[in-house]
Order: sequence, then C-alpha cells, then structure tokens
Amino acid sequence: MSTNPYSTRVRELFAMTPHAGDVVGAKSVSISDQDVRIRLSAGVEDGIVTAMRFRARGCPHLIAGAEAACAALEGHAVAGLPMWTSADLMQDLPVPVEKTGRILVLEDAVRSLGQRLCDGT
Repeated sequence: MSTNPYSTRVRELFAMTPHAGDVVGAKSVSISDQDVRIRLSAGVEDGIVTAMRFRARGCPHLIAGAEAACAALEGHAVAGLPMWTSADLMQDLPVPVEKTGRILVLEDAVRSLGQRLCDGT
C-alpha cells in the first residue's frame, strides 16, 4: 500500500508544467480563496483559445489541475469556458475530498476568464 498522497498523474503534471506562466498581452483573471491563488491568462483567435497559461500558489493537486485544465482547454471555443466544470478533472487526478474546494477555485477562475473573454472586457 502506497503512503504517497499524490497519484502518478498528479506527480507527472506537477513535475512538468509547460503551461505555467502568462500569455503576454492576453486577458487574465486572478482569484485568491481556500488558501490558494490562481491566475489564468488566455490568447484567443477567432473565438478559439490559442494559448492558456497559469500561475498558481497552492498544493500539488491545484498546480497539477491548472496544468491539466490549460492543456485541455487550448483549441476549444471560448464560448464553452463559462460553463466548464472540474468534475472530470477531479476524477482524472484523483482529488481527495479535502482538496475539492481548491479545485473549485480553479473552476471559478476558468469560468471567470471565459466570461471576461466572451464579454470582451
């Protein structure tokens, strides 16, 4: 029985974060809650997310989740971001129940960024 609290997937994503950083000149949002900070930025062309980056301060589950979300959302329509949920992400990682609130902060950030991109603000 493993005593490591992090799944192989979380460890892989936490170790390799090519989506960490900022999309220069792009729209962004920042949220601080649940003892974490997350900043997301996205470049958009013709209504499609062309690049998405994150900056995060929090646990390995949050950082791994942010990496996975950015990778998954690139190439998708901006219009879908305000409805994005973290349910599949929480299963994929898997996220322990005590970390759920932190992943929901990531969900809020994705939705807020999507709304900002859709509104053009």
